[in-house]
Amino acid sequence: MNSFVYSKDNSLNPDSFMIELGQPMMKYDFSIKSKDFISSGEATTKVKKQLKELGIDAVPLRRFAVASYEAEINVVAHSIGGKMEVGIYSEFVYLKFIDNGPGIVDIEKAMQPGYSTADDLARSMGFGAGMGLPNIKDNVDIMRLFSDGYTKLELVVFY
Repeated sequence: MNSFVYSKDNSLNPDSFMIELGQPMMKYDFSIKSKDFISSGEATTKVKKQLKELGIDAVPLRRFAVASYEAEINVVAHSIGGKMEVGIYSEFVYLKFIDNGPGIVDIEKAMQPGYSTADDLARSMGFGAGMGLPNIKDNVDIMRLFSDGYTKLELVVFY
């Protein structure tokens, strides 16, 4: 399986952390449609509004919004649809994006700034600069990315 695992804090094991998540205070599930650039970002906006109402500081709120929006757009632009799951915890927000394929052929390349497999439609809408995954990594505390015919991306942003 094609994968990438990252933790901003080298003492934190992302795999162990994900296993021990527990129950969130709030949970959201959103469906994401392929090539629906008009509605893209709506799920991120709804969760951002909720986090803001909970009093989350501006810096982690911005980091969440950048990472979530980039991931949501990636599902819209590169997959045949998928979903976004969100868990809001007292100290962090957890996001999981799962698409229905076709998957990322080479995650190592996809993590390089400027590398893109965006089609003409995505590029015509102003997307496809190849900064999605690098921007996500730069804005999260934990990132796990798996791809094998479909893609699963898990993210954690601490407040």
